[in-house]
This record gives sequence, structure tokens and C-alpha cells, in this order.
Amino acid sequence: MFNRSRIVLWVEAYLFYPTSFIQRLLSYVLLPLSAIYCAIVLSKRFFGKKRKLYFTVPIVSIGNLTVGGNGKTPFCIALAKDYSNIAIVLRGYGRKSHGLILVSDNGQIMCDAMASGDEAMLYAKSLPDATVIVSEDRVEAIRFAKKRGAKIIFLDDGFSKSFISKIDILMKPIPEPKNSFCLPSGPYREPRFLYKYADVIISEGADFKRHVEVLSPTEKMLLVTAISKPSRLDAYLPENVIAKVSFEDHYMYNEKELETLLHEHNATSILTTQKDAVKMSTFDIPLSILKLEVEIFPETKAKINALLAPKR
Repeated sequence: MFNRSRIVLWVEAYLFYPTSFIQRLLSYVLLPLSAIYCAIVLSKRFFGKKRKLYFTVPIVSIGNLTVGGNGKTPFCIALAKDYSNIAIVLRGYGRKSHGLILVSDNGQIMCDAMASGDEAMLYAKSLPDATVIVSEDRVEAIRFAKKRGAKIIFLDDGFSKSFISKIDILMKPIPEPKNSFCLPSGPYREPRFLYKYADVIISEGADFKRHVEVLSPTEKMLLVTAISKPSRLDAYLPENVIAKVSFEDHYMYNEKELETLLHEHNATSILTTQKDAVKMSTFDIPLSILKLEVEIFPETKAKINALLAPKR
């Protein structure tokens, strides 16, 4: 497990904040592949599907240009709470299912985290009146959500779907990566200049702030997480976290490995995020939860509401 954590953190450092000679060298060596990757991404955006798809309900996409999380899930949850008759549509990364899955139907959870993926289940549990749908085909999911009565649809990580008419909100990471290359030389999934195609660009501190508390704390907590950039949790960890174990993003845990980790570190509970906790909820192990809530500033809410207002 220790080696796995080291690999996760090394890849994070390589992509976002390369400091060692090996990391910088690898980044430059892979630049030809990054050029090919960018060419493919940009050709899909600008020369792909020519006809825009318009829907009779407003669609709000929350996304980011970099790999991994910048807090878009808790931001989307906080934003969606202000509206009624909503649907959340996402791909469902890490799920052990395929096709369109109805995760929650107006708050009634219809499947488990294995079928939905961790982010979709977090949406379902955090938004008790929402409909949550996972699908590789976002257009199919949007149409399905409309049929089920959704009046506004939130599209998780939908910026690359440029053929869908929508309001695009892009989250800018703070701090921004020192490495500005695209994959595999750097952390960007699409070139940085595409920020200019967003309707709203938001960042922590300027548009929202986080509130974090530890639920059910114990004397000796072991941090276990499978989120992108796990080091971003460091600022919120209490002093009695005795060790940290990181898995790759969206990893699906099993109960035995977590029991082994508890025993190896002589910990009294596993401290984990809400996103991770949905995959551990059926396990018979002591859990402490890092509860994260986002407070969106009034000015940012007003900016988004103005975009949602009917055009005259």
C-alpha cells in the first residue's frame, strides 16, 4: 500500500508541480505525444459535430481543464441545492456498469455505488430531491432526464461536449499548475486558451469557500482516500492523523484491505472523504468522515442566475 501511495503522489507531482530533473525531463520527452493529443482534442471541438444540440431546459456544465478534481462535485452540489426539479448527469467514472443507469429517482436511490460510481452516489445522497443519471452518452441521459420532468440539468464535467448548447462553468485550480502542458506532459485535458470559451470561470477564494469538519473523530485516525491530488486534503487534517494512504482516483475498495490497513497502522478509525465513504458504507469498520461543504458567494450566484434567466 505504501508503494501505491508513493506512485499516486509522484504522478500528481509530475503532472502539476514537477520539481525533480526526472519529472521535468519526462515532461519534455513526452511533448510530441502531447502535441498529437492536443490536435485530436481540438479537432473534435472545432471540426467535430457541426450541428449544436439545443434543449428546451437549461443545462449547466461544471467542469475543469485539468485532470482530477478541483472541487467541482461539492460546488455543483451547493449550486444545485438552490433549484428544484433538477437532474444531475455524469459519466460515472470508476463504476462497474455500462450504459444508462438511473442512480436516484427524485431522491430514491436505485442502485449501489458499484453500479453508479462514487461521484454519482455522492450526488444522490447529498441531493435528496434530485434525479441522478450516469451514462457514457450524455445526450441520451439529458433526453432521459427531460422525460422524467427535469426543469434544469447539471452536467458534471461536460465542457468537452461543445456540441451541446449549455452554460459552461469552468473551475480554475488554486494554485494553478506550474506545468502548463497537456497530457501526457502535463495536467491539462484541453489547452489553457480554451478558458476563453467558458461562460463563467470560478476559483476558490474568489467565488466560493470550503467548510470542513471531521465527523465521528477518534484518537488515532488513518487517512485513506482515492481522490485526485490527495495532498489537497492536508490543510484540513487534524493533528491525530497518524498516517496517509492514497489510491488512484475512483478506486473501489474492499473491506479486507481496509481492515488490514487499520491493523497495520494500529489506527482506531479510517478518516476519509464523503466521496470515498459512499464506497465504504456497507463495511463493518470504524469510519471518520471529512465533511466538505461549499459556500458560494452571492455575487457568483447572481452571475450564474443571470445566465439562467430566460432571454427576452
